[in-house]
Amino acid sequence: MPDRAGHQDGTTWRQLLAETAEVLGDRQHARWMCEVASGADSGDEFLAELDQPASHRMVAHLDAMIARRLTGEPLQYVLGTWQFRRLDLMVDRRVLIPRPETEWVCETALALARTVWSADASRPVTTVDLGTGSGAIGLSLAVELPIESVQVWLADISTDALDVARANLAGIGRAGAAVRIVEGSWFAALPESLRGEIDLVVANPPYIAEGDPDVTAEVMRWEPHLALFAGTDGLRDIATIVSDAAEWLRPGGWLVIEIGADQGPAVRALLRSAGFNDVEIRPDLAGRDRVALGSRPT
Repeated sequence: MPDRAGHQDGTTWRQLLAETAEVLGDRQHARWMCEVASGADSGDEFLAELDQPASHRMVAHLDAMIARRLTGEPLQYVLGTWQFRRLDLMVDRRVLIPRPETEWVCETALALARTVWSADASRPVTTVDLGTGSGAIGLSLAVELPIESVQVWLADISTDALDVARANLAGIGRAGAAVRIVEGSWFAALPESLRGEIDLVVANPPYIAEGDPDVTAEVMRWEPHLALFAGTDGLRDIATIVSDAAEWLRPGGWLVIEIGADQGPAVRALLRSAGFNDVEIRPDLAGRDRVALGSRPT
């Protein structure tokens, strides 16, 4: 922690940024913390404030963030927000940290939703984000698709996660009119009226095997295990979603699932066994299997 004892009123953000960068060993992380503590709405706004004095409240906020980060708490939770595509999402320990791999899953879902809409613009595309967590995928669908073209359902079994999703829903403005939030385990969360009527289901379920040695200590300590681990092989929840999806999708409707990098063959087999057509396993930008998709037979 920086020693603030010698500081007098008038300590500038330039000084605080330099001190924070020295303590953290990362100037970019230090800048993000200083931006949040200063209340700057943008990087440019913060740069304009570099030679302005920070208030005692702002310094206290910054010091609290530094202390949290030094305990090993993930930067995203310390900042309280993280960017996902066009969204600035509120995130904390109740939800997974949004990751770049999931943006690729979302990109696949967006492309399919646009295809469905272009084929039949007489009604909104009904989409469901299962295990929504912070709402990252579903809210991106609502924001990036025309409001008249989509109806989005966010579902999760965790009441804590849904509280975060509701906070993020409140932040997307007019696009939020297309979004509904429901609580429950996978498809059981949905109203019966949606059975056989959904155009697109997208899910980022737990897919890590319990005891996986590659899970970092930071993830183990801080992120919600309910959203991470899925039995001895990591396939428990994926298998449940695949087996139940066909009766909830319209004929021709799509299922898109985020998967682990070594799960492609197993998930392909699950989709084919469940009768899905057009089964694909797509890689992420690092070339690792990441997105499984298939369509319900017409």
